Amino acid sequence: MSMVNKFIKTVIVGALAFTSLNAEDSNNFVPIIPGVKSLDITLNGKTFTLQRNQDMKNKISDLYNITARGVPQPIVLAKGVETIGELEFIDYMKKAQKDSNIAIIDTRTPGWYAKLRIPGAKNVPYTNFNDKYDAIDALEDYMGVVYKDDGSLDFSNAKTLVLYCNGYWCGQTPGMIKNAKYSLLTLGYPVDKIKYYRGGMQAWTSLGYTVAGSAAKN
Repeated sequence: MSMVNKFIKTVIVGALAFTSLNAEDSNNFVPIIPGVKSLDITLNGKTFTLQRNQDMKNKISDLYNITARGVPQPIVLAKGVETIGELEFIDYMKKAQKDSNIAIIDTRTPGWYAKLRIPGAKNVPYTNFNDKYDAIDALEDYMGVVYKDDGSLDFSNAKTLVLYCNGYWCGQTPGMIKNAKYSLLTLGYPVDKIKYYRGGMQAWTSLGYTVAGSAAKN
């Protein structure tokens, strides 16, 4: 390669690198992941734009600005139950648009759900799992489980459950998974199909992600 060609190549590579850097620096938005501002998602018949609040002075919701709440929950609730973060949660949301075997579930009581929630999530209160037949109804209605005539539960088509509640200090999802009288694990739900978003609404709102409900301020 001649010196002239080498020089031209060096100039082009340098220009491309500069352009790439400027393109990254010029993204004047709060990203979900590097270079991505938002995603359009359709779940349960509703379409919404998932992004983080673009107001640089936005503050966390008043519902989650008090620290003296609850009891911190373990990262690993039970052997085989996977704990996930925001990016994994969003990935499940994306997959759930085409895969009916994934259920995004808000485990909180209806009042919490009505005030503020992750859009697209179904509300299945953890309190249902304090009663055997309420629990079975929830398994059949939302989780792909079949209650057989002999009284046994068929988990062969059980959905992958992506569960969340108020956050690190909240016991509602842990209740549904293992602590309620007729919890998922007590009833025999496959552990590899249970995903626990431990950060819940506390983490979701602290990052400014899109929310729905009467207290939403997106």
